Amino acid sequence: MLFLQAIQWILTPANWQTVNFGPGIGGELVAHLWLTFLSTLVAAVIAVPIGLAIGHTGRGRGGAILIGNVVRAFPTLGLLSILLLVLGLGLPPVVLVFVLLGIPPLLAGAYAGVESVDKQAIDGARAVGMSEWQVLTKVEVPLALPLLLGGLRSAVLQIIATVTLVSNYGSDSLGQFIISGAATKDYVQMTAGAILVTVLALLADAVLASAQRITTPRGVLRGAGSRTTARGRRPLTAPSGAPISEGS
Repeated sequence: MLFLQAIQWILTPANWQTVNFGPGIGGELVAHLWLTFLSTLVAAVIAVPIGLAIGHTGRGRGGAILIGNVVRAFPTLGLLSILLLVLGLGLPPVVLVFVLLGIPPLLAGAYAGVESVDKQAIDGARAVGMSEWQVLTKVEVPLALPLLLGGLRSAVLQIIATVTLVSNYGSDSLGQFIISGAATKDYVQMTAGAILVTVLALLADAVLASAQRITTPRGVLRGAGSRTTARGRRPLTAPSGAPISEGS
């Protein structure tokens, strides 16, 4: 019954305009998407070039795993609280937390994707006279794209879920409905907020999963653990040590 009431609350046109004298679903959704997009973009600009360099040269993988594990060890809510206390309320400290959250999966997707490229393809590219930059951009990156998108997919889902927390500090996001609902004991609104965040995450995952499947070259093995990589045979792992999937 509560679930159905929450669905009805979401489908009520007035709630898309304003809720409790604040932004409605439409405004909070735009704010949630903006924070997600901006944080993912900054994280990708930082992590992807570093990951591609690590994968291409084979150097620095251990350091990347260590950094990823250290970043993942920080409790997101605690880190967000500390930064907001030190730097004050505003967009930069909020985005910084989500950038730190997005870097490990993007970094892992980039270097694991390049490492997954078959050594024979790389040797063939060098044999026809390609420079190292051409090998990276014309051979390794296109073939690494599925795993790179896998890292993007993981980063986006983590950021979408965590952006909900900023409503604890007065920033706009879909989490505002959860926070307000809990404060006023309006469990219908609270459930509606949880449904909205879940649906947004599922839609984003579906879009990125489709992109991942489309960019997977025909004939490429999907078993990451059995792939012959440019650096030898070894499973592709994220900084946390978990295997990275090429698609599902």
